[in-house]
Amino acid sequence: MEIRNIAIIAHVDHGKTTLTDALMKQNGAIVAEGVSMDSNDLEKERGITIYSKNTSIYYKDTKINIVDTPGHADFGSEVERVLRAIDSVLLLVDAVEGPMPQTRFVLKKSLELGLKPIVVINKIDKPASDPARVHDEVLELFLDLGASDEQANFEVIYAIGRQGLAKKNLEDDSKDLTPLLDLILEKVPPASKDEDGKLVAQVFNLGYDNFMGRLAIARIYGGKVKMGSPLIIKNENGTRPGKITKLFVFEGINRKEVQEATSGDIVLLAGIPDIYIGETICEDESTQSLPMIAIDEPTISLNFLVNDSPFAGKEGKFVTSRQIKERLERELEINVGLKVDFSPEQEGSGPSFFKVYGRGELHIAILLENMRREGYELQVSQPEVIIKEENGQKTEPYEELVIDVPDESSGVVIEKIGKRRGIMKNMIQKGNLARITFELPTRGLLGYRGEFIIDTKGEGIMSSRVIGFQEYAGEIKKREYGSMTSMVAGKAVAFSLANLQERGILYIEHGTEVYEGQVIGNVLKGEDMAVNPTKGKQLTNMRASGTDEALSLKPVFVLSIERGLETMAGDEYLEVTPKSVRLRKKFLTEQDRIKANRK
Repeated sequence: MEIRNIAIIAHVDHGKTTLTDALMKQNGAIVAEGVSMDSNDLEKERGITIYSKNTSIYYKDTKINIVDTPGHADFGSEVERVLRAIDSVLLLVDAVEGPMPQTRFVLKKSLELGLKPIVVINKIDKPASDPARVHDEVLELFLDLGASDEQANFEVIYAIGRQGLAKKNLEDDSKDLTPLLDLILEKVPPASKDEDGKLVAQVFNLGYDNFMGRLAIARIYGGKVKMGSPLIIKNENGTRPGKITKLFVFEGINRKEVQEATSGDIVLLAGIPDIYIGETICEDESTQSLPMIAIDEPTISLNFLVNDSPFAGKEGKFVTSRQIKERLERELEINVGLKVDFSPEQEGSGPSFFKVYGRGELHIAILLENMRREGYELQVSQPEVIIKEENGQKTEPYEELVIDVPDESSGVVIEKIGKRRGIMKNMIQKGNLARITFELPTRGLLGYRGEFIIDTKGEGIMSSRVIGFQEYAGEIKKREYGSMTSMVAGKAVAFSLANLQERGILYIEHGTEVYEGQVIGNVLKGEDMAVNPTKGKQLTNMRASGTDEALSLKPVFVLSIERGLETMAGDEYLEVTPKSVRLRKKFLTEQDRIKANRK
C-alpha cells in the first residue's frame, strides 16, 4: 500500500482542524458527530489547536497520514518539527483575510525545507470572500519568501471546510472533498519505499502516557521497525542502545498496535525513556544520522512559586514545592518549547521558586490553566522578556505585528504602539479597514492585547510572530494605571464598591472574600491606592431624602490567567488556584511595601 504524508498549516482560525475533521468524516475515520481532532478540553473551549495531532485516512488504496498543526505563534516550534517529517503541505488561507503573519511563518519554514505546498483557499462561502485577490496575495508572498520557480508554480484548490467540499475551479460543481484527495494523490510524492534497506527513522514529536512513560512519534525513512528488536539511538553526542516495547500506527483519531511498520509510515514508539526530538533510530552504528531538528528558543521568563497568600491551601490539592517541581518535570517530557531552571531554590531566603522560560504569554497561560484544572495551586511573577548579551551588545526578541483595524481606531493604535517602541513598516487600505504592519520589541507587546480590544471596541484583529533577537530598544513605559489594593481582610460590600468603581475598574464583586494586600482593581490615575472594600454604610436613626438611592454596580473585569499576566505590575504576584485567579502585592502590608521601596 502506498503512503502519502502531509501536514495542514495555516494562520490561527483559517480552518485547519475543521478541514481535517471533514477529510476524516468523508473517509469513515470519524463516525460519531462532534468528534474532533481537538481533543483536549482547553482546545475545545478556546477553539484553537495547542498540540499537533496525527491521523490517517485511506483513499483509493493509499494511506494518507495527516498532521494537524497549531496556528498560534506561541506553538510555532511544534510546526517546524512536523514539517521535517512530511512530504508536502496544504497551506490554508482564508478567502477574506488572505495571508496573515503566521501564514508567512509556516510557509517560510516549509519553503526552506524544499516542500512544494498545495494552496487551499478556504471559506469561499463567506459574504466578503475574494478568492482572486487572495490568490494574488499568496503568489506575492511565495515570491517574497524566495520560493523556487517550481514552488511558486503551486496548485490551488478552493474549499468550504465546514461543508466538507472542495473544487478545482470556482465554477465547478462539487459535493465533497474528492477533488482535494485526488490532487493529493497526484501531487504529493509517495513516502519512500525503501522497505528492504536498513532501518532509519527520526523522532519529530513526543507524547506521554501514565503507563508506558515517554512516547516518541517518528517518521520511518527506510527499512522496517519491528516490536522488540534491539535498536541504536544516535544524536550529535554519540550513540546508545534501546528497545521498543510497544509500537503503534495512527488510524483515524485512534492508535492501533502493530508488530511492525514499514518505510514511509509515521509511528508511535514506547520503551525508550530518554528519547528526544531529532534523534535518529537505526539498527547499526554505520547508518548516517539524520540532521538534528532545531527548536525555537523561549522569549519570556517568569518565576513559579509556592502560594503563600492568606488563602493558600484552601482550594488546591497540590500545593508544595516538591509537587510543583514534579509537575513541571512531567511537562518538560512533552512541552518542547518550555525550559525550567530548577536551581534557584534558596533555603531560608524567602519562598523557593522555579524559573520557567516559555514562547509567549499564551504558552505559559495554557500550562497554568492545565495545572489549576489538575488541582495545583501556585503563584507566578510578572513575565519578563529574555535579554541576551551578544558581542558586548544587549539584544532582545522582536516581533512582527499585523493588525486589521477600522479606520476610526487606527490613530489611537498607531500612537500606543509608537509609545511601546513599535516602528510602522507598512499600511494597506481594504475598504474601511486598515492593515498595518509593525516591528516592535516583545517587551512592548506584553500586556497590550487587553488595551487593543478596548481601543478598537472589539473590532480589531491582531497577530504577531517572533522575528528574532535585535538591539535592545531602551526603556518602554507601558503601564498607565495603578493598582487598587485592599488594606483590610473581610467580605467586600456593595456600598464601598459603588464608590470605588468611580476611581477605576474593579476585579471583584459584592460578597467576595478579600485579604490585606490583594489587588481588587486598577486606578485610572497612575498611582497605587490602598482602599477598604469592606466598609459598610454608617447607619443613623435619621431618615433623609436622597440617602437611600439604589446602588448600581458596573460589571466587573473578570481576571483570567491571561488577563492577569497582562495587567500585573512588577511588584505583584498572580495567584492561581483551581477555583480562583487573584492578583496580590508581593508585600501584603502597606508598611512592608514602603520598606521594600526604600531599599
